[in-house]
Amino acid sequence: MTRPLDGITVLDFASLLPGPLATFLLAEAGADVIKVERQGGDDMRQFQPMHGETSTVFTVLHGGKKSVTADLKSPAGRASLTSLIAKADVLVEQFRPGVMERLGLGYEAVSAINPKMIYCSITGYGQSGPRSLEAGHDINYQAVTGLLALPSGKPQTPAALAADIAGGSLPAVINILLGLRQRELTGKGMHIDIAMADIAFTFLWSTLSEGKVTGTYPDRGRGLLTGGSPRYDTYETADGRYLACGALEQKFWESFCRTIGLPEKLWDDAADPHATREAVSRLVASRSAAEWAPLLQAADCCVTVVATVEEALADQHFQARGLNSYQATDSTGAMIPAVALPISPQFRASAATPRLVPQPGAHNALLD
Repeated sequence: MTRPLDGITVLDFASLLPGPLATFLLAEAGADVIKVERQGGDDMRQFQPMHGETSTVFTVLHGGKKSVTADLKSPAGRASLTSLIAKADVLVEQFRPGVMERLGLGYEAVSAINPKMIYCSITGYGQSGPRSLEAGHDINYQAVTGLLALPSGKPQTPAALAADIAGGSLPAVINILLGLRQRELTGKGMHIDIAMADIAFTFLWSTLSEGKVTGTYPDRGRGLLTGGSPRYDTYETADGRYLACGALEQKFWESFCRTIGLPEKLWDDAADPHATREAVSRLVASRSAAEWAPLLQAADCCVTVVATVEEALADQHFQARGLNSYQATDSTGAMIPAVALPISPQFRASAATPRLVPQPGAHNALLD
C-alpha cells in the first residue's frame, strides 16, 4: 500500500508528548521515523503504568518507529549521527532553545550537513522572546494566555492537553508538511519554530474579536461559550450525572425547552439568564441521565449525557468508526490500543499491520 509520506525519513529527538505524537502521525502516514535516544533509552520508557517491560504511554506513541541510541554529549556520539542527518528529510526536537546548538546539532550545524532538512523545534514559548527559556507545561501555557481564566469559578485543571497536542503536535505536523511542499518548490530546507503557548490564542478567536470590537473582554464565565449562556452549559441530573447542553441555535433551544418542560416565559434566556438557568437546572435534576437520554436523542437538540471513558469506548458509533481498532505491539509481543489519530484510514496502513515498539538501539546498524 502506498502512503503519502513513503520515502520520507524523520529523525525524532523529542520526548514526552508533543514531539513523539507529531512523529507518530508522520509514521502512520508512511514516514520512516527514527527515534534518537540516549544510551539506555528514553526516560519515558519507564513512565507508569507499565505494560510488560515498557511504559504504556511510551508504547502508544512509538509503535512502528525505529530506535538508535547515541551519547549526544560526546563528539563521537554526535558524529555517529552524521550519515542519518545527511539522508533525512525532517528533524524534530523538543529541547529548550539553545540546547541543540550547545550539542552541535542546532539548525545551522545540521543544515550545513543537509541544506534540505526541514528542522522543526517544539517548545513552550518559542525560540525567541522574554519567556523563551522559561519552564512550563500545558496548564502553564493555558494560564499565561488567558485561556484558563475564561470559564466561571475557580480555574480548573484542563481535561485535555490542548496546548501540548493542538498547540504542539498538530501544528508541528501541519508545518512540516508545508515545509516539505515548500522544499519541493525551492529545493531548500528551513527551521520551523513551534511555540505551544502561541497556539492557545487560536482558541481565543471569539474572545479576542469581541474585545477588539467592544473594547472589553468577557469576564470570567460571561462568554457565550464559557458559561455566560444557559444554552451552553452543563446540568446535573437526579443521579449525579450531567447533561452537556449546546443548544445555541434557536430551533435547538426551543426543542430542548419543550423536551424538559420549561415554561415558555423563560425561553427568552436573554431577558433573565439567571432565572432561565435556575429553572433548567431544577427540571434536569428531576430525572436521571438514563431517563433523559432517549428523550434528548429524539429531540435532536444538541444536548447529550456526559459519558464516562468506558461508556465512550463502548459507544456503537465510535466502534463503527473503528477509532479504537489500531494496536501497538510492545517488546513482549502483547498488543494494546494505539492512540487515536486524526488521519484518514486511506492514508494509513491497515489496523491489522503490526506496529512494533522498538527496543532502545534496535536499529543502531543505521549509524556510522
